[in-house]
Parts: sequence; structure tokens; C-alpha cells
Amino acid sequence: MGRASEIFLAALNATAFLFCASFIAYVLAIVVPFLRRQPAEPGDEQAFCWHFIVPCLDEQAVIAATVKRLMRSFPTAQLWCVDDASSDATPLVLARLARRYRRLHVVARRLPDARRGKGAALNAGWEALRASVPAGTDTSRLIVGIVDADGRLDPRCLAMIAGPSFFGTSEVGAVQVKVRVSASHDGTADDHQPRRLARLLVRLQDLEFACVIAAMQTLRRHVGTVGMGGNGQFTRLSVLEAIAREHVTPWHGALLEDFELGLHVLLCGSRTEYCHDTWVDQEGLPTARQLIRQRSRWAQGSMQCLRYLMPIVRSPRISTAGAFEIAYFLFLPWLQLVGSVIYALCAAIVVGYAVTFPGGLVAWFGGGAWAIVPLFVCFGLGPFLIWGPVYRATARQETSVPMALALGVANWLYLAVHYLAIWWAFVRVVRTRHDWKKTTRLSGLEPGLLADGLPLVTLPGVLRFSPTGPSSDARVLPGRLRFPTSSSDSALTEVS
Repeated sequence: MGRASEIFLAALNATAFLFCASFIAYVLAIVVPFLRRQPAEPGDEQAFCWHFIVPCLDEQAVIAATVKRLMRSFPTAQLWCVDDASSDATPLVLARLARRYRRLHVVARRLPDARRGKGAALNAGWEALRASVPAGTDTSRLIVGIVDADGRLDPRCLAMIAGPSFFGTSEVGAVQVKVRVSASHDGTADDHQPRRLARLLVRLQDLEFACVIAAMQTLRRHVGTVGMGGNGQFTRLSVLEAIAREHVTPWHGALLEDFELGLHVLLCGSRTEYCHDTWVDQEGLPTARQLIRQRSRWAQGSMQCLRYLMPIVRSPRISTAGAFEIAYFLFLPWLQLVGSVIYALCAAIVVGYAVTFPGGLVAWFGGGAWAIVPLFVCFGLGPFLIWGPVYRATARQETSVPMALALGVANWLYLAVHYLAIWWAFVRVVRTRHDWKKTTRLSGLEPGLLADGLPLVTLPGVLRFSPTGPSSDARVLPGRLRFPTSSSDSALTEVS
């Protein structure tokens, strides 16, 4: 029994060391190229036709401000808002806005075909957009951007991603921009969450997106496997059509539909790129419960995408280094599950030694156990602590050095959120639960938006189009799309 215990402890220590060493190597592999990154050059945004799709499900708190901002910042772009059978005032808000803005198109869905996930809503917007494109259009010059209902896009965004490193190169099929995270856009917060903790959680999310994920994307640029995010994602319409020709629709059933789309872009032979020189800003989640629920959905989506491993490995269009990077990302949730068990066992054994050591804790520590402290700092805390100073250097220069170090320590504690989310996702996988729960918005509803709102007619599933011209029973939103007043096969056309 003693011999078996020794073998078990040796194996456990060796495995824990390999996990820690591998993680440190990976952190260094993404930090170094990220700090050496050079700024990109802008291009001519007028060389492309721009369309935004904004999925909307119960977004009355934020959608008006987002629509107004997009209309103001991008005067040549078309905007497609997909109402996914919202139960709040979102349809009325969109109807009012559609009467005001001629470039806003409202695509309505209703139950039971609606509320089947973000990917299904994006497919509805894509169907409507594609039907509006005249025959003979060069769809490689038509760029489709995805912006969340709470998204705030950098006004310079289109010029930057039109640059020679991005859509200015014909090989690039999709571009992801940097994501920033801020507090609720109108300053509101959850009354049940201490404000200081809420601000810290939001700041840690900003650190995660602006540094950790950005550094991962920078490494992916070198191996050709940049991943798409759900906000600030841009794709050529020609690439979306190429994916749809093989798989019926561009977006599919994974809860991580954005990453899934990026895999399809790579598999169809196009390149994905990441632009760190422009950004999209989104609301942070100020409560641990909201954050864990969101991250569990992402983790489960990553687990679902494991089915793409063999197509990725076999694809001649993806390099060996790229296939390894994607494989690492696909296995990451499972590695985190195993790692959490290993680290918990190691911690339990250390505590057991400390408690049972002759002479007590002081004697145990003085007898050589003090070496655990530098080991913990180097292998446990260090890979997370480093992101505080990196955040100060690359994203928030106004942050003081002590605050940057404090954020690094808090980033280590933030790891608990990911472990809880991973286990929640694993339980959902075991129970075969794949339902999608959206994130609750915290901003307040803009006053006056519901006054004189036009009634919005919903259609079953995706809007259906007919080239036969307008029908007599269609209700027209001025300057916008015609919506049939019944679920018949009436035509839907755009009026000028």
C-alpha cells in the first residue's frame, strides 16, 4: 500500500509539473509576439459595401443607442436588426427607429421558430441581406459585420479592416477586431452586487479580452488560425455563401457559433485575420453569477466544436502549426477539467502534510516546506500576475503600477470563475442540455422611444422572399422593407 501511494504521489506531482510548465510556455508564447506587435495600416473603406447584422432578443435597454450610433458613425452602411421574438419592447423600439432611418432593416422572427440561438438569428439576417443584393453583385466586396445589441464600434473600424493586412488582401475572408469591455453604458449596475466588486469584475473582463485573448489572437495570426468572436466579427458575403453552399447556412448549432464560423472560413480555404488597432466595446457583466453562466455557455460551445478536430487535422488548407493550435483550443476545456482535479488533489495533499506533520505547521514549514512558496509564485501565480503589467502597458496606461499588480493577483482569483464555468458546462453536456440563455442587459431604456411606435409584424421563422413584387396586403415601414400582415407567401421587397 505504501509503495502504491508513493507511485501515485510521484505520478501526481509529475503531471502537475507538466501542466504548469506547459501553461507557462504557452503564456510566454503569446505574450512575446503580443508585446512586439506593430500597428497596421488603414485602407479605403469606400472600396467595399458594408452591412451590419445585429441580433436582438429582449434588447430594449440598449438597442436604440446602438442603432443610432451605427447610423451616425457609418453613414454608408446598411443595418439589419433581427428581432428574435422579443418579449419586451424591442419590436416597438425597432419599428420607431426604422421609420427614422432609411438604412435600417428590421427582420422579425416569431415562435416556435425563433429563440433557437444566436446562430439561427444571424442566419435569418443573412437570408434577408442576401435576398436584397442585386444579381451580378461582386459579393467579395460586400462585408458583413456582426455587432451585438450592446456593441459600440470604433468609428475608424471600417477604414482599419479595409487595410492591406485585412480585406485589402483578397485571401482574407474574415476579420475579428479587438473587444473591449466596460461598465453598463448608462452607468447602471445591479443593486444586489457591491459596486467595488462589480467594477473589479468588469475590469478583469476587459483585461481578459484586451490582453489575454488579444495575445492569443496575435499568436494565431502567425499560424493562420485567428478565431472569430461573437462581437466585432466581419466576413465577406462571398465566403458566407461558400459555406452555405456546403452546409446550407453559414452559422450552425454550436453554442460557440462565432468560433464555429471561423473554422468553416478556414476549411473553405479563406484566411482569418485579427485587427488589434480598432475595437468594439461591449457591456461587462458585474455579477459572478452572470459571468459564470456566460462562460459556461462558451465552454460548452467549445466542447461541441471538438467534432471539427478531424476535418481540421485532415485539411490541406490548414498548416500543421495551425492544426496544433486549434486542437489545443478544442481540448482546452477538457484539459481544464483534468487540471482542476489535479490541482485540487495536490492542494489537499499539501494541507494534509501540514496538518499531520510532527511539531505542527511551523515545524513543517521550517523543515523545507517553505520551498512551496516560490514554486507557487512561479508556476501558480506568475502566469496570471503578468497580465496586470501587460494590461497597463498595452491597454490602460493610466493604471498605476500597484493597481496593475493588484489586477494581476485578482486575475489569478478570477480563474475560479473559469473552473466553475467549465464544470457547469460539463454537467450540461452530460445531461445533454443545449439550450441557449442570453445575457441580461443592464442599461436603462431610453425615454420616449415607445411613443408613437409602429406595430411590428412578425413572420414564422426566417423571412421569405419572392421576386414577384410587392403584395397588396403588405404593411410598409417608410423607406424600409415590406412586411406581410399574415403568414402567407406574400412578397417582401425593399422600397426606396
